[in-house]
Amino acid sequence: MILTVTPNPALDLTWHVDQLRIGDTHRADAGAVRAGGKGLNVARVAHAEGAAVRAITTAGGRSGEEFAEELGRSGVTHALVQVAQDTRRSIAIVDEALGDTTIVNERGLNPSDQEWADLLAAVVDALPSARVLVISGSLPPGAPDGFLPLLIAVAKDAGVSVIVDTSGPALLRAAEAGASVLKPNRAELAEATGITDPVDGARALLARGAELVLLSLGAAGMLAVTASELVHARLDEPLAGNPTGAGDAAVAACAVLYGEGERDPERILRRAAAWSAAAVLMPLAGDISPQWPTLAAQLRVSRPDPDSVRKDLS
Repeated sequence: MILTVTPNPALDLTWHVDQLRIGDTHRADAGAVRAGGKGLNVARVAHAEGAAVRAITTAGGRSGEEFAEELGRSGVTHALVQVAQDTRRSIAIVDEALGDTTIVNERGLNPSDQEWADLLAAVVDALPSARVLVISGSLPPGAPDGFLPLLIAVAKDAGVSVIVDTSGPALLRAAEAGASVLKPNRAELAEATGITDPVDGARALLARGAELVLLSLGAAGMLAVTASELVHARLDEPLAGNPTGAGDAAVAACAVLYGEGERDPERILRRAAAWSAAAVLMPLAGDISPQWPTLAAQLRVSRPDPDSVRKDLS
């Protein structure tokens, strides 16, 4: 089973407009509402592709009620830890003319110490049935620094592989705690490590304790970096659509393969890049297009030397 934890979930609101014009008034059809947050997007994708999944997250306030109702309709097995603060909201506005998406994320509010303890207890209770733990998304402002390393340590003690997709100092703490896989994007990697070169930045995370770094590069594809291997996958032409859940789909692919015992970075990268691309074709985060096998076949996968990667991305 894949166990996902979303420490800072959101009620996702998505609107499509003909063209987004700053400072102007827009009309749109009724927006889509979905229980979101990166870990839940991972769970939705893995569940849709036939994996056994259990999602753990929090919910609170009126927005939390709507969040819980929608998640209940999703079919994803889950456990909700009730919190006093309102579940935050995330607003995505898709510009149909440009194929771009503008996102406004509320930061979220910090749960109480008891609520953090309840979330940890829910994870500990579910770990005996898990093969992979995915910790995905931001932490709310004021979250305890030790929470993420504690989750990783508890999972490792239980013999469970850990995949983390987060940002900022939490990304460094996840590496130092020994997360199996880290999945930043290029901007998150540079912000966390202070290193602008993507290969050197990924290797800095490996030096801190991670085994594999999957690095999202947007239209330039994705890198898989281990201590001994560097693999690059990309499509010849970038896809237009909604990239909001692309990284989450990549994490879902990695989690499914890790749960099956796969550790080859090239095989993991191929699936992650294909699912990531397939997510761009869908209107909502948490879904991937059934065209993903075709996209996987279209990927150009290489084992470049670091200098050529730097040149291509400069």
